Amino acid sequence: MSIWDRLGDFIARVSSSASSGVADVVEAVRTVFSGDPDLRRRVAFSVAMIALSAKMAKADGIVTQDEVRAFQEIFEVPPSETRNVARLYDIAQQDVAGFEIYAQRMAQLCGSGHANCMMLEDILDGLFHIAKADGLIHEREGQFLHRIAEIFRIDEAHYEVILSRHVNLGAADPYVVLGIERGKPFEEIRKRYRKLISDNHPDRLIARGLPQEFIKIATTRVAAINAAYEMIERGLRHV
Repeated sequence: MSIWDRLGDFIARVSSSASSGVADVVEAVRTVFSGDPDLRRRVAFSVAMIALSAKMAKADGIVTQDEVRAFQEIFEVPPSETRNVARLYDIAQQDVAGFEIYAQRMAQLCGSGHANCMMLEDILDGLFHIAKADGLIHEREGQFLHRIAEIFRIDEAHYEVILSRHVNLGAADPYVVLGIERGKPFEEIRKRYRKLISDNHPDRLIARGLPQEFIKIATTRVAAINAAYEMIERGLRHV
């Protein structure tokens, strides 16, 4: 059974009784999947991405077709489950609870409890992918994403690394993308690059709970890392 089958069945069962909105859904994830921590992480990740996407759209005030397409790139939802995903999205948008309370609950459910948790970074990366779909990250979206990072305990330096992966590399510092200081020996830069590629291999993401259906996040991240490394390599070659 795919993650969408499990998620769709779960949403169909809980949405009718989710009188308090997403707060009820979050608690339901914790209890319904308590006996299977791996499945709970994957469902929690999916719920977080769908609901926080809805909250971001509400904060921005408009949902563009580009953002819808970006959402669909990450979420290859089978037609049979489209209604259930839309139901959760609507619950999140209509919920009067602020996104900060929800983000805190999801951080407790999905996160490792440590700063710069990679699974929470995966969620933030997905949100960036959607936010930038119309060509730029709007001011309200930027404020939303920065606040999510704070709640997720992603420190400022690491947030800058994530942000740099989602802006035009013509303006972004490739050293920031790789999270390494300028002036380091090329061997250290290559070592850092290889570690990032290894850490973001699809098998690694699946192992930490990212559903297989959402590997688009990993491929986008790896593309930015590759582009930054190639830019540094070309620059050093001409020095």
